[in-house]
This record gives sequence, structure tokens and C-alpha cells, in this order.
Amino acid sequence: MSEQNQVEDNVSELLAEARNEPIASFLNMQLLELQPGYSRVSIRVLPEHQNFNGLTFGGITMAVADQAFGYAVNSMKRPNVASQFNIHFIAPAKAGDELIAEGRVVRSGRRVSIAEMTVTNQEGKLIAKATGTTIPLGQNSG
Repeated sequence: MSEQNQVEDNVSELLAEARNEPIASFLNMQLLELQPGYSRVSIRVLPEHQNFNGLTFGGITMAVADQAFGYAVNSMKRPNVASQFNIHFIAPAKAGDELIAEGRVVRSGRRVSIAEMTVTNQEGKLIAKATGTTIPLGQNSG
């Protein structure tokens, strides 16, 4: 199978699996778009996502960025497992916000894949920037 066909199969499989993914269902995250090396995921910030300071818990912002990261890198090679994730929180999100994370693969290699993620709110305000590194495993990792 050609590499392009494998990537197309990965995207198709991920789109089908997205409907039943446990963590996405638990946090009510939605896969909005998936293309080879790119994904867009959203989450609605709920009042129960607030921490003791009345701000959105960083783990919620990180979760939507991580979800976009996972979809983007796994669209290229499957399975890919995270070895590093770094996030910079730029601005707070508030209850009622819709956070949209975009993941873009910078490099999809045989031994390492690297992606960059941005998280914005419904008004396009930058909430966070992240980078992540994965290690491709298995037969489809080239």
C-alpha cells in the first residue's frame, strides 16, 4: 500500500472511531475537521471546568490541544504515542467559551513526529500554544 493510501486510510479510520472515543465523549469534545496532518477539535467550557481561582482548569485547555495533537499526528502514521507535550497558557478561558484547538504536523518521520497546536476561543482570541512530539509505533509507522 502506498504511503498516500495509508494516510487516507488513517484519516477514514480516525473519523469513524471519533464517534465512540471514550475521552472525547466524557469531555464532550467534538472533532470538527480532519485532514492529513491537520485537525480541528472543540470543547465547550462548563462551569464545572473552573478551578478554585474561578478560572478554567488548565487541564481542560490542555485536553483539547492534546486531542487535536493526537488526531493530527495519527492521521499521518498510526499508532503514534506522545513522548512530550508542552503548553503555554496565554489567556484565560471562561465558562461558556468554545475552545477550538488546531493541530498541525510539522514533521512526520520514521522515528519522531512533531506537531504544533493553537487553542483559540469562539472570538479567535489566542488562549494557548502547544508543541508535541510522538513516537510512531507498529506496522503503519514506516
